[in-house]
Amino acid sequence: MKIGIVLYPTYGGSGVVATELGKALADKGHEIHFVTYSQPVRLGSFRKNIFYHEVSVSDYPLFEFQPYETVLASKLVDVVKYEKLDLLHVHYAIPHASAAYMAKQILKTQGIEIPFITTLHGTDITLVGKDQSFEPVITFCINQSDGVTAVSDSLRKDTYNHFGTEREIHVIPNFIDSLPEIKPIDMEVRRMYAKDEEKIITHTSNFRKVKRIEDVVSIFHKINLEVPSKLLLAGDGPDRSLAERMARELDICDKVVFIGKVRDTSNVLEISDLFLLPSETESFGLAALEAMAVGVPVISTNTGGIPEVNIHGYSGYLSYVGDTEDMAKNALILLKDEEKLSVFKKNALERAKDFSIDKVLPMYEELYESVLVKKVV
Repeated sequence: MKIGIVLYPTYGGSGVVATELGKALADKGHEIHFVTYSQPVRLGSFRKNIFYHEVSVSDYPLFEFQPYETVLASKLVDVVKYEKLDLLHVHYAIPHASAAYMAKQILKTQGIEIPFITTLHGTDITLVGKDQSFEPVITFCINQSDGVTAVSDSLRKDTYNHFGTEREIHVIPNFIDSLPEIKPIDMEVRRMYAKDEEKIITHTSNFRKVKRIEDVVSIFHKINLEVPSKLLLAGDGPDRSLAERMARELDICDKVVFIGKVRDTSNVLEISDLFLLPSETESFGLAALEAMAVGVPVISTNTGGIPEVNIHGYSGYLSYVGDTEDMAKNALILLKDEEKLSVFKKNALERAKDFSIDKVLPMYEELYESVLVKKVV
């Protein structure tokens, strides 16, 4: 198949998943065309069966805000027409699904039929979608899609609750390449951040309000009072200054390391003992899955799709949003018991294998095929 993948090219979960999906499809012989405004951060160098088409928005003085959606639709028309694509797979509803719909209608006038599949990733539904100014557009785009997927059952339910759609939504989870077994820790790298007797606690995110960075620092502070440890914070965003200020106020600056944006977080996670994810909401919890994929247990909230990934008492522990006392208590249960921690590390890896790309990729291929043969989806 010749598949056009439309995505945000950034470090966010939807962009990472869309890029890795395209790479996996290319490895299986499909021809993949990425369409976005800059090269996806996880795309890497030249690869067989992968092509990149940049959406370039000119700076017209007439517009206060440049019309990306319109330019994207025009680019999709061009790519579909001249690369002879079989279908489009758009990730994130706004503005990708609406641009795909516009492109589809334009191409129809030229005798070209191009189906499009929309994958809902989270904030396009749980945050943006709740804005009444966007709701009619998102509802329309979902209903006009030839196939719709959501990354968790929780997100599927949220979509039905917030939008007037009767469209069937297929749950196809996010995925990961998990290790066959836990790798030995590179002690030389680990000692760059912590002493041998210290535990390493990690958090990765875009440091937005929904990630509750203040809870990350608070949980770590409680842990560090009882177990010598270091906190590694990978990523960046608007609440980084909040975390820095809290570290100063709690006098733990020497215990908190701000690594900044990291293209591949696995190198950070592989030297970690625990991963913290105290988010307000997560449609799936890809960051948790990435930690589990290298054998790192997860201390998280029980919101959204996280319980579908992190199993309480097996791969980690779940707590209510904002309950930093309970999250710290659960973390200490593991950090104070090496035997239990070792078991949870193995369990985390085994749980991650349930989301292996080898298991998830066929779900997408089956949906593609059903759309192309015009089955009811």
